[in-house]
Amino acid sequence: VPMGQKPELEPGELEAGLSVARAQRVAIFVVAYNAEAHIRDTLRRIPPELHPLLASIYVIDDSSVDATTQVARELASEFPKLRVFTTPHNLGYGGNQKLGYRYAIQQEFDVVVLLHGDGQYAPEILPRLLIPFAEPEVAAVFGSRMMVKGASRRGGMPLYKRVGNRILTLMENKLLGGELSEFHSGYRAYRVSNLAKMPFVHNTDDFHFDTEIIIQLLTRKLKIVEVPIPTYYGDEICHVNGLAYAFNCIKTIFRAKANGVHLVYHPKFDLEDEHADYEFKEAPTSLHQHILKMETPAGHRVLELGAGKGDIGLSLHEKGAKVWAVDQVKPDSAFPYDFLEEDLDRAFSRPLVERMGGRVDMVVALDVIEHLKQPERSITEIKRTLSQSGTLVVSTGNVAYLPLRLMLMFGQFNYGKKGILDLTHKRLFTIRSFRRTLEGEGFRVESVRGFGPPIQDMVGDSFFLRLADRCASFMARIWPSLFSYQFVITATRLDDTDELLVQTLDSGDAQAS
Repeated sequence: VPMGQKPELEPGELEAGLSVARAQRVAIFVVAYNAEAHIRDTLRRIPPELHPLLASIYVIDDSSVDATTQVARELASEFPKLRVFTTPHNLGYGGNQKLGYRYAIQQEFDVVVLLHGDGQYAPEILPRLLIPFAEPEVAAVFGSRMMVKGASRRGGMPLYKRVGNRILTLMENKLLGGELSEFHSGYRAYRVSNLAKMPFVHNTDDFHFDTEIIIQLLTRKLKIVEVPIPTYYGDEICHVNGLAYAFNCIKTIFRAKANGVHLVYHPKFDLEDEHADYEFKEAPTSLHQHILKMETPAGHRVLELGAGKGDIGLSLHEKGAKVWAVDQVKPDSAFPYDFLEEDLDRAFSRPLVERMGGRVDMVVALDVIEHLKQPERSITEIKRTLSQSGTLVVSTGNVAYLPLRLMLMFGQFNYGKKGILDLTHKRLFTIRSFRRTLEGEGFRVESVRGFGPPIQDMVGDSFFLRLADRCASFMARIWPSLFSYQFVITATRLDDTDELLVQTLDSGDAQAS
């Protein structure tokens, strides 16, 4: 649409949008700040056919220093469903949206459309944003100024903004695996039931709030539909610092990526299932694949603690080992060996040796010890299940991992749902402290192997991610105390004092005979 020309809907779009408004509770949420000169015209440009079908039109004025609230309220007689609110103090663009979406959730709207009070986005084509919501799986609809070639230029978008928008969107798509034509349009509509499941209240109050919403949608694999919208740059005041905005967008994406591999934690990127299973790692550099490559003599008796879905135990069984597995929840699968459903903190209340008909040659405990209330006591009990010179293969996270050291230096020590600082971890270890614990409980450490963060398994399988995964793995091997995200120790059971005493007394009996 050339500058100055009134935007028009395509034939059939108005009726299709009205059909959605009839079937669902649609609300228009107008964000406003110092929009006195534009708010009246913006509201009047909403298609009049839509007004009687709307559940609400509500304006939230973010404590403007002009008469935005007063001017908007003067329109109450024209728009019976209009409500105008003012924030107690300036909350910022993101902070204003948080209030608007929380209000939409409280009012149980089905769809909420975000409209800017300065008129930069054409209210005339608002029905176009409603049409995709006829499909139940659509979570969000974004208006894009970049879908139609040349539209942004014809609408008066400055060259530097067009180029910046393209470059930034390209980078964001690459980093997030998205396919959006534009990340930075403020003309949006959301299905409220999806917003209710989003931790958007933890998002920034700044302008990159919109980017964080996209990250949350893409992480949840929710469907986003884009529709073309006209571009209009007039005399409205832009409050966005472009360079700072671009920096914040990229920074928040990297933070989300780091959150995904559990290097850092923030609730706004906590989008996993509450009861997500422990994940078996497939990358060749991973701890799990390292364990699968270990030699296990046929006939070896093996106890796996914290067996998860049984991937390790099944592999050992196929190699000819006699396996017993213990975990607090038994998977819904049939196993060719005994799977004991036990809380590991209580598993030793009934001696496992009796239940297994004797001691075992090897105990495998991967990422288990840190979850136990009394690790030292549990290691002692593990030792009792092992035969003489039996082997313990045990892993845990490395709290001295370099990124955690750097975070601590800057005052950050954030627990999360997974990773080294998992909320369920009751004890944290360095390689030295864990080694000392094992030796104190009667084991001789034979080897220590460090592993980098599971980049390939947790982030993706591109060439650069595989390269990063291998580099992290290499550094973890050569300097595990600093660069290992987690580590595995192989240790040999030593005879305890009572056993040594028996051997000593036996030597005396042999001499007497």
